[in-house]
Amino acid sequence: MTAPLNLGEQFVAVAKARRSIRAFTDQPVPMALLEGIFETAMQAPSNCNTQPWFVHVATGSTLEALRKELPQRFVAGDIGVDHPYDGKYEGVYRDRQYASAKALYDALGIPREQKTERQAWFLNNFRFFDAPGVAFFTMPKAFGLREACDLGMFTQTVMLGLSAHGLGSCPQTALGFMAHVIKPALNIPDDQMLLFGLSFGYPDSEAAANQAITERAALGDVVSFSS
Repeated sequence: MTAPLNLGEQFVAVAKARRSIRAFTDQPVPMALLEGIFETAMQAPSNCNTQPWFVHVATGSTLEALRKELPQRFVAGDIGVDHPYDGKYEGVYRDRQYASAKALYDALGIPREQKTERQAWFLNNFRFFDAPGVAFFTMPKAFGLREACDLGMFTQTVMLGLSAHGLGSCPQTALGFMAHVIKPALNIPDDQMLLFGLSFGYPDSEAAANQAITERAALGDVVSFSS
């Protein structure tokens, strides 16, 4: 009989299981489970315990309406963001960005020269990769970088919670491009800034997109110890 994992081993297993999932089954996520995951995520830290985050979850007919509308609006160039983002990086950050895209499109079997096919697949971002649920993360518009860091820690806790329960997720900056469409659809107040969305559900383990594995930097490249 295998001995149960201790808390440290459980954390390592959950953290390493979390990765970006871009294909989901149509199995719905039980609301009680989802509420429990978000309730646990409320333990995430924030500066002075300000908890500067809001989450707006879309499922059912609301989600299906967005899934139909967003790709059309994006293709038409109808974009509206709450926070500027140009997606341009330099040096090693650009290398990592390109390597991530290569890993995904290699898994999908779409070579670099097939730009039309790549663009068509990119539109799946706005279909939420067929996920049965999407969470949109916002914070008060008056806040800045410090509070965005708090929101990030909260979101990571949500993603780890999803992973711990056998669910998958994909954080999507692309959904922030459509803030002007998403916010009215979900009755999100204008004084909240939409930063990104998180598609979630049960992973489709057979899907090609979910076979993509991205590399991580070596520990010594990002962590230094002083004593």
